[in-house]
Amino acid sequence: GEYFRDRGEDALIIYDDLSKQAVAYRQISLLLRRPPGREAYPGDVFYLHSRLLERAARVSAEYVENFTNGEVKGKTGSLTALPIIETQAGDVSAFVPTNVISITDGQIFLESNLFNAGIRPAVNPGISVSRVGGAAQTKIMKKLSGGIRTA
Repeated sequence: GEYFRDRGEDALIIYDDLSKQAVAYRQISLLLRRPPGREAYPGDVFYLHSRLLERAARVSAEYVENFTNGEVKGKTGSLTALPIIETQAGDVSAFVPTNVISITDGQIFLESNLFNAGIRPAVNPGISVSRVGGAAQTKIMKKLSGGIRTA
């Protein structure tokens, strides 16, 4: 994804699933006798996820031009990250979900009980969040969604 971003293209990377990656990292760290932290995860698991997710960015046309030694001009590139976290019984307060929530600009919470009830997409709007908000909305979107509130 970074290859395309740095050359003025747009890319999407989906991490499925960072909670399983964290569990594997915890197991390896414990085998290596690294000191455990909260929920026995090593202290640097937050750093590991932030380093991975903060690579997602939009780069300027100037950056692309410099990176490509002038071969690509006037184009910006972007890398969008879509990390997936599986929660245990919907517990978003566990260590890995709270870490990823603190790094990302928003979360879409999908629930199997909504899916099983025939609601698709099975999004729980009560706990889904966007920190981007109005910055990513057109004027008509802001006007239409202004009166919508979750119960």
